[in-house]
Parts: sequence; structure tokens; C-alpha cells
Amino acid sequence: MDRAPDYESVGWGFDSPQAHFSSFMNDVDFMQEALREAEKALNKNEVPVGAVVVCNGKIIGRGHNQVEHMNDVTAHAEIMAIRDAEKNLSGWRLTDCEIFSTCEPCPMCAGAIMNARLKRLVYGTAQPKFGSLSLSCNILDNTRLNHKIEIKAGLLEKESSELLKNFFSSRRDG
Repeated sequence: MDRAPDYESVGWGFDSPQAHFSSFMNDVDFMQEALREAEKALNKNEVPVGAVVVCNGKIIGRGHNQVEHMNDVTAHAEIMAIRDAEKNLSGWRLTDCEIFSTCEPCPMCAGAIMNARLKRLVYGTAQPKFGSLSLSCNILDNTRLNHKIEIKAGLLEKESSELLKNFFSSRRDG
């Protein structure tokens, strides 16, 4: 039998801590990988944002901001991770995949997440001035579109936020 156990039939139920514990731990692990990607951006003097795409519990795409390095306005962490995942899967439809980003996606990245058909977005820190979900242009919540994305916000928010604050603080002070 290759299917996952029915947690209700083994007495756990859907709200059981046991049923959610392994999922939570996996989310934290994947977000820590996204933070490692953000540190790569920081080491290149890029805005420290990182992302990973996960499919069936495995990382299939990695990315970090490379806008300055590549002289490419679209080289955001989420776009780079999606491109890497598409290359590794030999296709652009990422319907069984999730993306973990240290930062709330901008409108461009939210559009790419929607178009790639990712099933879930998990992000660290909100971006009230640039984030698609914080702005009124939230494509991920548009009920007229046929694709719906599950969104989980605030995972490792402190770590993600501190990377950005320290980066911009050093720019202002230097």
C-alpha cells in the first residue's frame, strides 16, 4: 500500500498534534533552506531574500535574489527558484509543488507563483510596501481565477525580517 495513512481511522483525527507535527517540522526545515539562500544573496550584496520549491517532500528548486548580479529586474528569489524547479522537472506546471520564501512575494513573483500553478506558498516576513498580499493587487486571492493557492504567513518571521532590516540598515549607515 503506497498511500498515506488515514489519520482519522488510526484515532488521531485531523486536529491531532501528531498529524500536524511532521508537517510543521518539514515546513521549518524548508524555510531554513530558504534562509540559507537569502544568506547567499546577502553575500553578493543583494537584497537578502531566498526561496525553495518543494515537491513530494524534496527540494527541486532553489533561488536567491540576483537582480544586481545578473542585471535583471526579474531575478528575484522566487522567480529563480521557480525557474530551477521547472528545469529540474522539465516542465512549467508545478501543480504538486510548494514554494517557501523568506519574504512576502512582490506582485511579479505572485504572478509567477500563480502561473506556475504552485499549490502552496509559505513565507517568512510581510512586506507592506512591496508585497502582493499586503497591497490591493493581491493576485493570489483573486476569486475570478481558476487556481487557488494555500498561503501560510509568518514562518520564521523574525529570522527573515532581521536579515532584511540589517541589510537596509547597513546601507543607510554606510
